[in-house]
Amino acid sequence: MNGSEMKFLVKRAQRRDQEAFTELMQSYRKDMYRTAIAILMNEEDAADAMQDTILICWEKLDTLRKAEYFKTWMTRILINQCYSIRRAYPADGDLEHCEEPSVWDEYNLELKEAYASVEERYRLPMELYYSQGFKVREIAQMLALPLGTVKTRLARGRKQIEAYYRDE
Repeated sequence: MNGSEMKFLVKRAQRRDQEAFTELMQSYRKDMYRTAIAILMNEEDAADAMQDTILICWEKLDTLRKAEYFKTWMTRILINQCYSIRRAYPADGDLEHCEEPSVWDEYNLELKEAYASVEERYRLPMELYYSQGFKVREIAQMLALPLGTVKTRLARGRKQIEAYYRDE
């Protein structure tokens, strides 16, 4: 979906057009899933976080100031929901707690294995940068981190992924 289509759907959704909102959420479903998995490493918790995020987005859509920042806004809500779930149900993040791949996301297990090899603080910036295409500056704003910290975490995460595949 290009930027103008997305802005048009956001504007319609802000006028409480349910079809436009549903189309928006469907278009970002995989990105939301990948972000949630990067934080929670558990499919059920990721689904819960996504569901809560969709509800919050619908309820608070009128607080979004600029339609072009919808994905960033939605992702920040999702991240907050994921951390809220983690606080409520602390888990050690081992791969043993991960479920089998779902039907709609076949690379799921390989992704979880690779993410499990990366320290937690590096996973989310890597997911946002490499899988979802956010800019380093946007990630820094989303995560409330200095720009240099995000760059460092990306570099260190790459090294850990490289070590994981080298050891494979």
